[in-house]
Amino acid sequence: MALNHFFKHTGLKIRHITLYGLMMAILVFLLKWLQWKFLVADHALEIYAGLLAVLFTALGVWIANQLGKMKGKTVVVEKEVYVPQPLPAIINEAELNKLQLSSREYEVLQLLSKGNSNAEIADQLCLSLSTIKTHVSNLFVKMDVKSRTQAIEKAKRLAIVH
Repeated sequence: MALNHFFKHTGLKIRHITLYGLMMAILVFLLKWLQWKFLVADHALEIYAGLLAVLFTALGVWIANQLGKMKGKTVVVEKEVYVPQPLPAIINEAELNKLQLSSREYEVLQLLSKGNSNAEIADQLCLSLSTIKTHVSNLFVKMDVKSRTQAIEKAKRLAIVH
């Protein structure tokens, strides 16, 4: 009997404790809800601005993905193109004769037009550097130019070098 009374008394305590705990939980929930309500009321503008920012960010990501899908298509168009064959380089003998260049001066002019330096020309023709400088000076006088660049340009314009 004492045991029966103990369980009855303990069960009653457990019910009271459970009821008390449930009421405390409801009270805490109510207080938190009120706190949230005041928080929303005090900071409504910031919350709406944040939600709007999240919305527009999501919209921007979606639009970027849609535009990215459109760029993915590649169209290859094959078209036949006519490429004319280069004409064979023809030396203008008449202009070459007008300049009255010696055969060695003409060789030097051809090597100049290929971009060789005086030392490289001297090595290729087995001549001294001073001899090459003399030939280059004679070329300048006969072609009526003042620099290597002008000599090469005039020679190409007159079609006496390639």
